[in-house]
Formats: sequence, structure tokens, C-alpha cells
Amino acid sequence: METTAKKGYKIMGISLPAFIIISIVVILGTFLKVLPEGMIGAFALMLVLGAVFNEIGNHLPIVKTYLGGGPIVIIFGAAALVTYNGLPKEAIDNMTTFMKGGGFLDFYIAALITGSILGMNRKLLIKAAIRYLPAILGGVIVALTLVGIGGALMGYGAKEAIFYIGIPIMGGGMGAGAVPLSKIFGSSLAKDPAEMLSIMVPAVALGNALSIVAAGLLDRLGKSKKHLTGNGELMIIKEDTIVEEEVKAAIDYKMMGIGLLVSLTFFVWGTVLGKFVPAVHSYAWMIITVAIVKAMGIMPTKYEEGAFQWFQFVMANLTGVLLVGIGVAYTNLQQVIDAFSLQYLILVGLTVLGATLGAGFVGKLVGFFPIESSITAGLCMANMGGTGDVAVLSAANRMKLMPFAQISSRIGGAFILILASALLGFFM
Repeated sequence: METTAKKGYKIMGISLPAFIIISIVVILGTFLKVLPEGMIGAFALMLVLGAVFNEIGNHLPIVKTYLGGGPIVIIFGAAALVTYNGLPKEAIDNMTTFMKGGGFLDFYIAALITGSILGMNRKLLIKAAIRYLPAILGGVIVALTLVGIGGALMGYGAKEAIFYIGIPIMGGGMGAGAVPLSKIFGSSLAKDPAEMLSIMVPAVALGNALSIVAAGLLDRLGKSKKHLTGNGELMIIKEDTIVEEEVKAAIDYKMMGIGLLVSLTFFVWGTVLGKFVPAVHSYAWMIITVAIVKAMGIMPTKYEEGAFQWFQFVMANLTGVLLVGIGVAYTNLQQVIDAFSLQYLILVGLTVLGATLGAGFVGKLVGFFPIESSITAGLCMANMGGTGDVAVLSAANRMKLMPFAQISSRIGGAFILILASALLGFFM
């Protein structure tokens, strides 16, 4: 939104009257069921919905101050449209296909991972990476400890709270977390994996929702406690440790095209490696490869700048579209509502709180700003994988931390699968 005395009120850089006309056209096409299938219709509707919900969220007093503003309203507003049949089924199906079958989520994350890593200071990336895994481990230990204690005190059971609530929440989302966890649990406990999954899904969904809210609260905390945050920078650094200057090139459309190709190539390479080593997620392979290329300094600066410019374009213009897609295709509002009992809510809250405190505390010890460490190594472990990473970082206004968020979701998620297998064999 923009407001100036001369230009008036704007949404997405468009004057209000023009935006209203655009919205009428798109909504009319939607309800007449003539909205084009595929990316044209999906983009048009998701851009309009994202802009509208973003304006609402950024102007609601409590929401904009404490809950993350626009991003959280976009996600849950879009989810509500699905749950309460606020849009034609054809439109919902088209957006869902665009997100899942069309691969828009992968497209978006590829741009963010590649551009944000290649746009980082090389020495800073190396220094941060070796400190990050301890911060993740701190978040996991405190989260599982708190939820176990809470389960014991509330009569839910310590083991049950850890295995059915804590571990699923910290497991990296649905596809890479809850689904394989349900198979691990089913095999170890001689139960139907579908039964295990039905127990885990509400925890994962509710943990994701609370993580988004917590991210907004941490952003708010950083504004009042400035010593706790780097305002999007993860590492606490001294001036004499910065040995490279960041060079920002002028916007170049051909360079952005190079950046698009570079990001897609790294994504494809990650899937190639995942084919031969399926135990490691393709996202993780992409992160590792981009980080190695950046750390070794082997990519021409022009290509790095192109990837960074493409990342900035995607983040500035397509984040609202993605958040609508998360709400439509990945957020089951009814599951979140059904899970709301006071006991269950407290246990999920203890898990998210433990992840936040543990990652923030250990992060501080290893040289990170506590808020950024809590968000990436804590909340991005407790959310729903890639979709949750986008939502959490959007709510916290720290999208540039996507590479570290993805390390949490992918590599951290893989660690949880290994941990769950070991703990099941020991305790169950």
C-alpha cells in the first residue's frame, strides 16, 4: 500500500480505482467460471486475493501489531475461503494444481534459496553455517523437554506428548516430516501408519499456525528490544570481520533472466542428486550445492548478481501469490479448529516455545542474534516445511533468511527422522 498527497491510495503500486476495476474483472471471471485454467487464471486470482488480504491484515490494529499483519491474514483468509466454500470449486482446484502439480512452490523457493545464498557475503556465509546446527539442536532439545514435562504434568503422558506432538511438530512439515514419521511409528509400534498420521496432522497444522503467530510476535519484540535482533542479519559481527563489500549492481533485465536460469538449474541439480541419494531431500542438496559454489567463489559475479536480482523480484511481487497458495492448498483450517482443546493447545504451545527459547539461547552462545536464531533454527523447525518457512519469514519480515530456514526444514527435518527412530527403539 502507498499513500501520498499527490498520488493517493495505492495497492500493489496501482491506484485504488484501477485496482477495483481489475478486481471486479477477476472476481467476475471467477464466479462465472470462465477464469482461464492454469497459471493465467491462478496468477490473476491469487494476486488479487493476496493484495486484498494483505491490505486488511496491515490495517487491523491487533493483527498488524502483534500477529504479523498481512501474511497471516492472507494464509488464513485464503484457507477460510476453501473451508467455507467462499470460491467456486473450479477456482480452488486450479490454484491447488498450480501450487502442487504446477510446482509454483518449488519455483518460488528455488529463486529464494539460490538468490539469497549467492547474494550473501561469502565469508559471512562460511562463519554462519558452522554455528547453525548447534542452534537447531538447542531448539529441539528444549522443545521436546518442555512438551514432555507438560505432558507428564497434565496427564497426557510425557512419552505421548514427545512422540505424538513434539516430534511431529519439529519434523519438517507434512511430506518430509509427518508422512515418513507415521510410517516409522507404524512399523515400530505395529500400528496403521494412517492412524499415526491422523494423530500427527493436527499437531503439525497447529504448530505451524502458532509458529507464524510467534514469528510476528518476535518481529514486534525486536522493534522494542533492538539489542536482540540484527533486523534480518543472523550473525553478530564486528566491523573488522567483514572482509568483503557487498556490491549492488543496477537492475538489469537480462541479468534477471540469467538469475532465473541459474535458480532453476540448481533446483534441477538438487533433484538429480536426490535421485541417487534419496535419503537427503532434493532441497537439501540444492542448498548444499549453492552454498559450496558460493563458499568456493567459483561462480562469476555477474551470475550471482543476476540470481540475487531475480530473487528480489520474486520476493517483492510473488510472495502474496504464494501465501494465498499456502492457505488454499496446504492449510486445512478445519484440522486446526478441531485440534483446539486447552490441553492440546498448551502442549503444542510448549513445543513452539521450547524451539524458540532453545534456538535463541544457543544461537546467542554461538554468535547469532537471538531473534533471528529463534526464527530460523527454532520456528522454521516447528512449522510445516517449505510452505511454513515462507509464512514464518513473511510474518517476521525476514525473507532474506530463507537459506537458513530451509536448512532447518530439510536437514533439520532429516535429523528428526533419525532421532525419532532412535528414541522409538529406546523408549517404546
